[in-house]
Amino acid sequence: MRLITYRLAKNLEKMVDFYSQFNPSSLSIKQFIDFGLKANEQKSYQFLKKELPVRLANIMKEIHLLPDNLLKMPSVNLVNNWYTQSFNEMIEFEVDDGCTEQTLDKFCKILVKIRNRHSDVVQTMAQGVLELKDSHEIDLHTENSIQYFLDRFYMSRIGIRMLINQHTLLFGDHINSNNHHQHIGCIDPYCDVISVVKDAYENARFLCDQYYLTSPELEICKSIDADDEPIKIVYVPSHLYHILFELFKNSMRAIVEHHKTDILPPLQVTIVKGKEDVCVKVSDQGGGIPRSLSERMFHYMYSTAPQPSKSDAHTVPLAGYGYGLPISRLYARYLHGDLVLLSCDGFGTEAIIYLKALSNEANELLPIYNKMSTRFYKTTDHTIDWRSTCNHTPISQQQFTQTQ
Repeated sequence: MRLITYRLAKNLEKMVDFYSQFNPSSLSIKQFIDFGLKANEQKSYQFLKKELPVRLANIMKEIHLLPDNLLKMPSVNLVNNWYTQSFNEMIEFEVDDGCTEQTLDKFCKILVKIRNRHSDVVQTMAQGVLELKDSHEIDLHTENSIQYFLDRFYMSRIGIRMLINQHTLLFGDHINSNNHHQHIGCIDPYCDVISVVKDAYENARFLCDQYYLTSPELEICKSIDADDEPIKIVYVPSHLYHILFELFKNSMRAIVEHHKTDILPPLQVTIVKGKEDVCVKVSDQGGGIPRSLSERMFHYMYSTAPQPSKSDAHTVPLAGYGYGLPISRLYARYLHGDLVLLSCDGFGTEAIIYLKALSNEANELLPIYNKMSTRFYKTTDHTIDWRSTCNHTPISQQQFTQTQ
């Protein structure tokens, strides 16, 4: 029995090594749209059965580079097992069986299974980091390595879920019951930015009212383009909602706790469409933060709120793990946008979301693994191992030699 288990583990290791030699294919939102309009399930299957193992293998190799103490944490070990299971399920489709209807149906169901399995990855990995903090002293080098890894790990997760959602929404069993008939998969070609703003505000306000019994009003300063039309963009509404919901939660909490009165200054939102970007600015009078803490706001191991208990893991607290802002920035950067905080200590904070105005410039930003990654976990030079171009080529020995 042990021999069989050993052989299976060695075979899995070889397959992960093989697929990690390839760079993930970075797609633009325009490519997602163009493919979705044609909606060819066979072509999507042929692409994903190769691309998903590549993306999984790339990040699995980096998981193994984590500090030993973190890898031994029960929650991190659980996440590692989820990725191993999902990779095993994907490589079952490696042999081409003619792309039958039964194969396509099985593939779609496996994708749904993988998505459901990974639904709690963020909370579980966050719990793993808390387990490490509770049991070990964490030096600056270890903290930097964890920060570097989590940015890449969560960005990889966003990209993998994007591919899975596109396929299952276009070809899954529930396709006919999709109420968002104008959506192409999870992408809205005419995403009304102000509608997403209002939706995120109302839901954040509901939480704030529950917790504090009061909440600030929303004031939209500008939301029309040069032609006096509502600003619309080709985008993933759920991504924009996630970012805005997090910003609104933070701003509401800051406003209520800073003013401690029944009369609260409003949250102000300005939406502007330029030649390159659509900018959404969220301004609050919540007292701001010191400049020395501005960058710490994007650190996974930093939070101004109390840590949630394990019993809160599946609730939606007003604040908790401290992962809201860093992951929101990843959602913005995933399609080459950004999230920037500007704070005036003693007064308030402005958060600016940058979204690419042109769909052909909104390319996926994906982490790539190579043999130099071991060195990246030991240095602060983390600028050359992200991918944002659209090709799918193996890393050659010559390329390795040139980077050494």
